[in-house]
Amino acid sequence: MPDPATFALPATKHTMKVALVGATGLVGTKMMEVLRERNFPVTEFIPVASEKSAGKQLEFGDKLYTIVTPQQAVEMRPDIALFSAGGSASLEWAPKFAEAGTIVIDNSSAWRMDPSKKLVVPEVNGHVLTADDKIIANPNCSTIQLVVALEPLRKRYGISRIVVSTYQSVTGTGKKAVDQLMNERAGVEGEKAYAYTIDLNVIPQIDVFLDNAYTKEEMKMVNETKKIMGDDSIRVTATCVRIPVMGGHSESVNVEFEQEFDLAEVRSLLESAPGVTVIDNPATQQYPMPLIHANNHDAVFVGRIRRDETQPRTLNLWIVSDNLRKGAATNAVQIAELLLKK
Repeated sequence: MPDPATFALPATKHTMKVALVGATGLVGTKMMEVLRERNFPVTEFIPVASEKSAGKQLEFGDKLYTIVTPQQAVEMRPDIALFSAGGSASLEWAPKFAEAGTIVIDNSSAWRMDPSKKLVVPEVNGHVLTADDKIIANPNCSTIQLVVALEPLRKRYGISRIVVSTYQSVTGTGKKAVDQLMNERAGVEGEKAYAYTIDLNVIPQIDVFLDNAYTKEEMKMVNETKKIMGDDSIRVTATCVRIPVMGGHSESVNVEFEQEFDLAEVRSLLESAPGVTVIDNPATQQYPMPLIHANNHDAVFVGRIRRDETQPRTLNLWIVSDNLRKGAATNAVQIAELLLKK
């Protein structure tokens, strides 16, 4: 089977009417880029946004398309609808598209933990997809890069516990957050996405706090990791942090295995894993960085590979990936590619 990270269908084999709900946002823009780059067989493109944007023109490929409302798009009966318009829009409109016969691939958190819906990262659990799936959930960006890197190691050694601390780009919040960072850097007043200054600062909160004092983002990582890997016994704990960075999310990961591991074998497994690129040479100061390596790339980059010397069967890793591409747009398009194969 081709590597899902690089496989793209030839346009001659399939034709497809594709709607993009949330076409004007950061992730929507990336989804359009990825669809073109991977030669996804789009024969009719339907950009979808709110009433406010309806009627405006949007360029996709070499053509201009008129943005339509969700209701108009449902009536056009697309084959696939890629959703990146937020949870409330997905909860309202995804079932309506599905009822019209459209397959929905949703980037919000709306359906991820619904037991009747698949939560899919093609390199990890693409095999769970069937032709009968009508609403498919795209995981959280920080979860995607974590499981892509850890899955080959889980298969070999089993995983007991994961401790992850994230360092997440402002692009994960959206354009408003990017504008806030750039405005603060330029000394310009403007609308704020965060309650605090983000430039030259670190904010140890992503999303709202829950009753257990963890944030919603942290619990997404806990619950989604278990669902994607199909193992509720894995203990996962997370601390998610927003930093003034562009280009992707970074993660410091401490993973305890069920079996003892060989460090050379760990490197070999990662180097041969689909979707993973290893950058790890301490002697020459080689390690993954968001702006230098991940930005506008689809791979999950892994480095700082070393044994935890404080306890047995435990490994430290540094994982970096572009949250708008593999963490959102590319993963969604990869799911669509697998569905076409099925």
